[in-house]
Amino acid sequence: MSDGKEGRTPAKISRRAFAGASAMAALAAAYPFPAAAQDTRDWMSGLPRETVHVKAWPGGKKVAVAFVLYVEVWGVGHGPNLRNDMVGRSPDVVNEAFRQYAIEWGLPRIGRLFRDEGVPISLALNALMPSSNPQAWKELRAAVPDAPILGHGLNNSTQLLPLNEGVAAQQAYIRRTLDLIQKETGQRPTGWSSPSVYPNAGTFLASAAEGVRYTLDGMDSDVLTRLRTPTGPLLQIPYPTTTVDMGHYLTRNMEPVELEKLWVDYITELVREASADAQRDATVVAIGIHPFVMGTPTGAAAMRRVLEAVKKLDLVWMTDTQAIFDSAS
Repeated sequence: MSDGKEGRTPAKISRRAFAGASAMAALAAAYPFPAAAQDTRDWMSGLPRETVHVKAWPGGKKVAVAFVLYVEVWGVGHGPNLRNDMVGRSPDVVNEAFRQYAIEWGLPRIGRLFRDEGVPISLALNALMPSSNPQAWKELRAAVPDAPILGHGLNNSTQLLPLNEGVAAQQAYIRRTLDLIQKETGQRPTGWSSPSVYPNAGTFLASAAEGVRYTLDGMDSDVLTRLRTPTGPLLQIPYPTTTVDMGHYLTRNMEPVELEKLWVDYITELVREASADAQRDATVVAIGIHPFVMGTPTGAAAMRRVLEAVKKLDLVWMTDTQAIFDSAS
């Protein structure tokens, strides 16, 4: 995930693309799903959406927490900018170094940190990253060899989802992403997180049609939900915008120590709610982290304190996205 601070204006969805997505949603609405599944209609895709009622996670835990590391690449002159006032410089040493440091030093540092703390992590991977930065990818993968990989598009700036070209074009893009990740890593993702946090209604249909089983594009819940698509169910693992480090860091000028407090407070409050009402559904949160923020020495120190604090919360299951999907299946 990039936070969209890349100096680009998102392309508007064309009428043709919107009509195509609407037609697919209408098809899904007519699909003969069981009546019990039809709790609501998803506000963006129009697909039938049901709450997945989980009373407890493995070990009787009530709060599932999955940290997702965003492993991304950009074209030169693109990507998140630490200093927007320097974007016009050529060469733009400050912003290019900000991005390159994250790849070469931040990613391996975060991998080592999670390995040393014995905490699972998930990797949202731009498909072009392993070939463009082979050494950084090798070091990261060596540190967390069992981390599940989610598809995260081709890159995170210049090759995003073709949202204005219809569902079929998105499906082809997702297929290309998954094929390339499988070629580079030997693992074909079953999870998806749209690059630059930019899906549309058709993305859910296209990803499910390509064999994706769970997505982080649902950002509006504390519990699991499931979309019913014509090609099968698509689990939505909550990925709230309020827990992602990048937006807070670049737009609100929050330092890692402040993110440390935010995350610990967020998780602790979910635990308090679970303790107060044992009958409530078990909750889940995927927390997005980026090597620009948590891959610096200061960020790693704060991240370590977060992990050590959360480990002490008896009702928390520290896990990864694939394990969440498997537990709910």
